[in-house]
Amino acid sequence: MAVDPNKWTIKTQEAVASALERAGTESHPEVTPDHLLLALLSQPEGVVLPLLTKVERQPAKLRTETEQALAALSKAYGTEPRLSRQTNRVINDADEVRASLGDDYLSTEHLLLGLANPDPGGATAKRIDVSRDELLAALQEVRGSHRVTSQNPEDQYQALEQYGRDLTEDARSGKLDPV
Repeated sequence: MAVDPNKWTIKTQEAVASALERAGTESHPEVTPDHLLLALLSQPEGVVLPLLTKVERQPAKLRTETEQALAALSKAYGTEPRLSRQTNRVINDADEVRASLGDDYLSTEHLLLGLANPDPGGATAKRIDVSRDELLAALQEVRGSHRVTSQNPEDQYQALEQYGRDLTEDARSGKLDPV
């Protein structure tokens, strides 16, 4: 792996660890891009789910399709799973995206963009079925002008949605008491 794991965000580290754990649990000899995608889809507080929702891709359906693809993989008992060549290429592609966006750390949105690239992503990119340009446009909307300059950048994204309250919407839906 040419990319320095010390320059990964916490969510990226968690996703790779989760993918390795899943491959080991399922007795898969290699961590495929599908393992990585499933790990990203399992992070409810990450940026991947809002990105996919913004490009009108249903994360639950994508998760089901990915789990079916993983169930079809061959098993090898007694071996430690390792990252496949294709997964390494996805991570390297994600690092190139990171550099082109001027970010300091490799984040989960970079991994999603790497997975969506048909060259290293392969069948996973077909399953995601969203172009990189669409994902980049959605990323711009979700994260705004923020760059990934820390290991926990998700706290900066959509801060109003996370910590604010839309009083107008609450009033429309009858959730506020009339004064």
